[in-house]
Amino acid sequence: MNTVASAAPYHHGDLRRALLDSATAILTETGRWDFSLREVARRAGVSHAASYRHFTDKEALIAAVALTGYETLHTRMTTAIDAATGEVGTLRAIGQAYIGFGVANPALYRLMFGQALPSIEGLPPAVLAVLTEARAVLRGVILAGARAGAFAIDPEDEQEVSVAVVTAWSLVHGFTLLTIDRVVDREVRPQVIDALAARVAERLIIGLLPTQGRK
Repeated sequence: MNTVASAAPYHHGDLRRALLDSATAILTETGRWDFSLREVARRAGVSHAASYRHFTDKEALIAAVALTGYETLHTRMTTAIDAATGEVGTLRAIGQAYIGFGVANPALYRLMFGQALPSIEGLPPAVLAVLTEARAVLRGVILAGARAGAFAIDPEDEQEVSVAVVTAWSLVHGFTLLTIDRVVDREVRPQVIDALAARVAERLIIGLLPTQGRK
């Protein structure tokens, strides 16, 4: 997969942003990412050839759309951290921020974590960097909690920390997808999804607490 081409001045104004917005609009409206550069350019009101000034091919455009998603997710998680108090409260906050982002942007979320992008080894450097940063947020919170004694995890045991990170990520990712697919609706009313998300995060936290800290 080719990397995202760098932006350059263009008479259209911010053509790169216009193309990204058009691609994101198509993705949001249809849930599909098999659109062509020609379709995206037409929606942006520019020629097909003009799109190549910023994206070498459709895969590069898709990578750029995913990149904006990872950046937004990273921002929401770090903002949640800034507003939270304590290790437990911080983990709860980023879990809910993650779920909230996915549920609010279902098509984009599927693009970011589905089959549209290649494996880690094939990701453009810019996409890999911001994805790594987003993952590091969760790891940092769990590691900080372990070092503070809030979580029953040995902070010096790399494998134990990794298992906790994957467990936490699996839980919020699975819940997000179940909600997007409306499977959760079969268990609870859609109006209480936010409350259920909070309870799910709470279950995760209970599993990480030292024995004496559990209810």
